[in-house]
Amino acid sequence: MDKLRVFSGNGNRALTERICQYLGIEIGRAKVGTFSDGEIQVEIEESVRGMDTFLIQPTCPPVNDNLVELLIMIDALKRASASRINVVMPYYGYARQDRKVTPRAPISAKLVADLVEKAGASRILAMDLHVGQIQGFFDKPVDHLYAMPVQLEYLRQFSSGVVVVSPDAGGVERAREFAKRLEDASIAIIDKRREAANVSKVMHIVGAVKDRKCILLDDMIDTGGTIVQAAEALIRDGAREVYACCSHAVLSGNAVERLEASPIRQLIVTNSIPLREKALQSNKIRVLDVSPILGEAIRRIRYGLSVSSLFV
Repeated sequence: MDKLRVFSGNGNRALTERICQYLGIEIGRAKVGTFSDGEIQVEIEESVRGMDTFLIQPTCPPVNDNLVELLIMIDALKRASASRINVVMPYYGYARQDRKVTPRAPISAKLVADLVEKAGASRILAMDLHVGQIQGFFDKPVDHLYAMPVQLEYLRQFSSGVVVVSPDAGGVERAREFAKRLEDASIAIIDKRREAANVSKVMHIVGAVKDRKCILLDDMIDTGGTIVQAAEALIRDGAREVYACCSHAVLSGNAVERLEASPIRQLIVTNSIPLREKALQSNKIRVLDVSPILGEAIRRIRYGLSVSSLFV
């Protein structure tokens, strides 16, 4: 491990500290701040020549600041002659814009991939991408990690016979994988129509949920509108209890207040994104630690071992 160095931006330093504890190493020394005019200032404060470096930075809010910080840190490591620059993105910002849904819309997820590669990334590790095809936006190797192991470990405390509910058609595959691993679980699908960005309307539910314990499953929760509407629809259709589970708790705007007032009994999230103080104080939110998954993936990549076997 003497040739391994792990660096952190300001996106989620607490997660990086946990990952380094798992690996039994210290965080790489780097100065990451700003000049007086707001420009990002980066200085790597130790030699990385010939090192296998891992840079951990989710592009979570403030998204643009964290993204530019990531790019500048990659450039700094490249110019410091690091042997390999592995970019670990526990949360991939701009992932929702992965295709043209209107005639003159950008494909921002592809643009971000191009920027990260051009900056000098050798390899990318991402966790629970919004859509799997984002892996194909990179020409460099991509390891797609999943929070599923820690989520399943927590969800198994529930009695058998739960219903795993996808909040939209795009999440059916994810719901099916969870249901296969939970005892006697079935799946249901929320049929919704998205009328604008961050605005959706629940139409109806496909599947039996009456008198069942339901677990709404998604990769991320932003404003909370979709997940709350889905929970209300499940209760109207006779669900006994509703829980929600996601990997990335963006929780922007008044999402926490919306969740507090909803019929959701508990929201299970991970620490891929640092939660705001308001979210940490909520009795409805339970945070799971994904640092062992990320740490083990880093260890395996360092030694040339299989990463996919983590999820078999």
